[in-house]
Amino acid sequence: MIGLATEVTHKIYTMCMIQDGTKVLLMNRPNRKGFPGYIAPGGKVEFPESIVNGAIREVKEETGLTVTEIVFKGIDEYCDPRQGLRYMVFNYLATATEGELLKNPPEGDLLWVDMKEALNLPMQDWFKRRFPLFFEPGTFEVSSVWLAETDETLEATTKNYGV
Repeated sequence: MIGLATEVTHKIYTMCMIQDGTKVLLMNRPNRKGFPGYIAPGGKVEFPESIVNGAIREVKEETGLTVTEIVFKGIDEYCDPRQGLRYMVFNYLATATEGELLKNPPEGDLLWVDMKEALNLPMQDWFKRRFPLFFEPGTFEVSSVWLAETDETLEATTKNYGV
């Protein structure tokens, strides 16, 4: 039995896949930013903003685009019982935006890529697993219990609540 932390910390983040026809907008995060490789825009939800407004703000800050159509796609959470950490990522799909891409984006270079080619780009394994879930009908739930110190997954659950 794993020892459980006596206090729990919740961290709430967003990720927003931006789709335009058969292309998606990804950013190439450099090593110095953590999670290097291609990833969708997103970040920490600021208190007391709503989660969806956090996703829209993060897209604007990281890409320069204003989201005009957005849908909730699912939640991805990681729990570390020893640290008492529950890290929750609320995932969205944006299918319409306005504005121009930033010339010097703060989180990494931006690239429109065909959805069928996206998984050929270098990216974190967890993002590669999550990527197709954005485009399936309905919503998804991914939950993992893992030990950060050893990077060991103790339990993993993935559900798709299709329409």
